[in-house]
Amino acid sequence: MSEQATFWEHLDELRSVIIRSLLVVVAAAIAAFLLKDWLFGVVLAPRSSQFVSYRLLGIDDSFQLSLMNTGLTEQFMTHMRVSIYAGLLLASPYVLYQLFGFIAPGLYKNERQAATWIAVSAYAMFLLGTLVNYLLIFPLTIRFLGTYQVSPDVANMLTLQSYIDTFIGMSFVMGVVFELPVVCAILGKMGLINGRMMAQYRRHAVVAILVVSAIITPTTDAFTLLVVALPIWLLYEVSIWIVRIKN
Repeated sequence: MSEQATFWEHLDELRSVIIRSLLVVVAAAIAAFLLKDWLFGVVLAPRSSQFVSYRLLGIDDSFQLSLMNTGLTEQFMTHMRVSIYAGLLLASPYVLYQLFGFIAPGLYKNERQAATWIAVSAYAMFLLGTLVNYLLIFPLTIRFLGTYQVSPDVANMLTLQSYIDTFIGMSFVMGVVFELPVVCAILGKMGLINGRMMAQYRRHAVVAILVVSAIITPTTDAFTLLVVALPIWLLYEVSIWIVRIKN
């Protein structure tokens, strides 16, 4: 009877954790929604040649991607989607803290330390991947694809939805790709991989990285491909170093 009561107590606590987390996500999304001008000033900045990354890379050609809206509700729904994504990013630390507080009592001290390291590292690396995408990969991608023409007679008419879908999709993919060191550290701790193995298969990893980079940035520009592949290769090298230290 006491075990049954304990189970329902845990279930009630989990429900409270979920509700609190959802409330914070909603509050963060509402805040992002109200800051529309600032939010979309940031999101739409890469479509102009005045974006900071272009100037740092020495790309001085003038271009301005004009976006259009084709649906009655598209602008409002896009505003909602971007606000929700921003709210999730902002509220993630609190959500992770709540989930950790729920599972921590059932863990040993060393397991709590490991869980804390994994949660903090995973969130930090996801943010770093999103930032690298925003400052480097996404601007180079839209600069190429947004100005590419099969013929001067065919003008590009880019929609707001297409721009936002590409931005959010690439941000998520790069955030996941940047989890590589965390995943490798976990696998190394489990004894499934080691630093020598990863170094031995470095050439294979480079080929895989080039393939992944080509998928992330579907361009024929070798420079853009290398720019995308370089941070992923660096992540692989960092992963080797982390696995060696952790083992």
